[in-house]
Amino acid sequence: MARRLQPEELRRRCDPEIFGVETTAECAPLDDVIGQERALRALELGLGIKDFRYNIYVAGSPGTGKNSIVQAFLKKLSLKEPAPNDLCYVHNFADPYCPRYILLPPGQGRKLAADMDDLIEKLRERIPAAYHSEEYRKKRQSLDEQFNELRLKVTAHVEHEARQRNFLFQLSVLGFQATPLLDGQPLTEEAFAKLPERERHKIARHREELQEIVQEAMTQLEGIEEQRLKAIAELDRDIALYTIKPLIKRLQTRYGSYPRVLEFLEDVEADILQNIKEFAEPSPQSPTGEGQGVPLPTGMIDLFTRYKVNVLVDHSKTKGAPVVVEENATYTNLFGKIERRVQFGVMTADFTMIKPGSLHQANGGYLVLNADNLLKYWISWEALKIALRCGRIQIEDPATMMGFTTTEGLKPEPVPLSVKVILIGSPELYYLLETADEDFAKLFAVKADFDDEMSWEERYVKQLGPFVAARVRERPGLKHFHKTALARLAEYAAELTGDQKKLSARFSDLMTIVREASYWAERDGARAVKAEHVEKAIEEKTYRNSLIEEKIHELILRGDILVDLSGERVGCVNGLSVLQLPDISFGRPTRITANVFTGKEGVLDVEREAELSGKLHSKGVLILKGWLGEKFAVARPLSLSASITFEQSYSKIDGDSASSTELYALISALAQVPLKQGIAVTGSVNQKGEIQPIGSVNEKIDGFFKVCKAHGLTGEQGVIIPEQNIDNLMLRQEIIDAVQKKQFHIYAVKTVEEGLEILTGLKAGERGPDGTFPEGTIYARVEARLREIQKNLNQTEAEEEEEKKT
Repeated sequence: MARRLQPEELRRRCDPEIFGVETTAECAPLDDVIGQERALRALELGLGIKDFRYNIYVAGSPGTGKNSIVQAFLKKLSLKEPAPNDLCYVHNFADPYCPRYILLPPGQGRKLAADMDDLIEKLRERIPAAYHSEEYRKKRQSLDEQFNELRLKVTAHVEHEARQRNFLFQLSVLGFQATPLLDGQPLTEEAFAKLPERERHKIARHREELQEIVQEAMTQLEGIEEQRLKAIAELDRDIALYTIKPLIKRLQTRYGSYPRVLEFLEDVEADILQNIKEFAEPSPQSPTGEGQGVPLPTGMIDLFTRYKVNVLVDHSKTKGAPVVVEENATYTNLFGKIERRVQFGVMTADFTMIKPGSLHQANGGYLVLNADNLLKYWISWEALKIALRCGRIQIEDPATMMGFTTTEGLKPEPVPLSVKVILIGSPELYYLLETADEDFAKLFAVKADFDDEMSWEERYVKQLGPFVAARVRERPGLKHFHKTALARLAEYAAELTGDQKKLSARFSDLMTIVREASYWAERDGARAVKAEHVEKAIEEKTYRNSLIEEKIHELILRGDILVDLSGERVGCVNGLSVLQLPDISFGRPTRITANVFTGKEGVLDVEREAELSGKLHSKGVLILKGWLGEKFAVARPLSLSASITFEQSYSKIDGDSASSTELYALISALAQVPLKQGIAVTGSVNQKGEIQPIGSVNEKIDGFFKVCKAHGLTGEQGVIIPEQNIDNLMLRQEIIDAVQKKQFHIYAVKTVEEGLEILTGLKAGERGPDGTFPEGTIYARVEARLREIQKNLNQTEAEEEEEKKT
């Protein structure tokens, strides 16, 4: 049975005493999450299972605090886990184009880099000093003397053979020279020509013999020089080893537990020995010994740089596992990059130019990404999936990732990957990925759903105090809340949900009111925020965003939009619609009219014919037809023509919340029974005539009340709503006061009949045992009108048949 709601049913109140404090200054700051048990349990599962498939997608509406909650949850969890290894890259002496990675315990990477810098600095001081030492000079002198003696023996032998053949032997820069002698004097060409032929042949024979001896001597001297250089090299190597070995050995002892470091140190030692002259005699082109003249190609680096250590990720100050939040997930931000420098127009790069990405920094911990942002860069998304599947991070040129041919460049050794990726996005995006990307479900096996509302339970309401206390401590300028302000904030949380049994979990919306209420309290000079300050903040926020609503109300007041708020009219009723904008939603009355006339076309939906009707609205009209058929076409066909429309509607209409309103207008037109214009209606109807709940009931009531108030409250005005929507009522105090004074009324109905009785003051009627409705009831009048239409149709058909015969 329809009933008029009492003021206490129109809003749920929060008792300020429930908080147990006078102000939030007495509350300990909240370090927990309000509600969201489902999401937290999903996070615990996903983070607890150490498997690359168990990454997490966090779904939720904006403003639910999912970002801050996830980050706080991860930071708390990460403190219980060890910090991961440092990541370093070093020169690959076997393949300079493929730098090698080294993993070391936290803080050891920076120490290794410092140790290598110290090693090279010491070697650059000690090796030249060793080569300029007195001991080295003496050993080198001894070697030189030793090989000089050998050279002298060879030359002495050649001189002896030359004298035996009467030749003068000389050693010059051009090599050995042999000049024939005559009477102890060098023989000139003129004198040689005057000699007898026999003497000339003899001298020529001796010259050939001597040339063979000289050739053999030259070979011996070259061998002696080789031995000398080899002996010097061995001496230099011994000196170098004497200098290098203790320093290298000290590092090998220090990093003996790390095989990759030992391999690197062995390669360094071998390379230094191979290039010992660069240490002993630095290039004059640079005071540091580094050549600056010709740029080296990618991968080929100068001598001293190759011994450095590039520390990509340093966890020396990291407590627990790292939690990295990447706001802009470009490819290079995620996977790192290789920088290049230009020298004389040539692009060069080496391992010291490798820069880390978020994956490197989060490796061994957690990486938080915004799903919308990540999917803007498809290459990032594809590369991330590959990295998670393969368990490694590959730094490469983005163009290579996309399949383009690029110039030869560095290809750093891939780093093992162990990370939990947490994607944060909307539920719609989750379902899109689940449907369209076959890899998504395999890699993101856990969905953490953040609800945008929670039950109105005492435990949640009480947590508002600690919540506000935490925000006051975090953000200078905010004032503590009085218990009355907390109670009003709890009621506002229920207003946001439009439900007496729910609280909003969109804490960003609550924080807007907390900040603005604090501002109004400051303006009033209050020590704490009270209920009136919260109310003021809500009113001001509504006023700021209600320009369009006021413009529409102005049009109604001026009569540009036709709405009757008093009297009675046949086939005309006020429906209620809601205009949804990004910053506000509000209700407004809309006149719905119906006309009935003789014909067989049935019920015509003007909006549908004009292509202004959405599918749900069209379904509502079809349901209305089904109800008419069951109610009035049991014994005979239903014959009528009728039209229903939303007057002055120029945009698309969707939803079925006005289907009961359209039905009331149609029944009024059929029965020729006027409807009260001061009562607006909302609610959908099914084929059995039951009124079903609708959304935005508070906005609809509020919108109609504002129009009625502007015209003047008469005490006859009100709104009919579905009975199921009673629990959704969180009306403004002004409306409740008007109901209290009987200036405005809220009616709750279950069936079409109950609504008709309120709108007409007449009984709808029930079909009796004889199959008829009681005389004077609305349905009896409807049936009479339908019979009249059928009679007119039959008469018209008979006349048409008669005309055909004649």
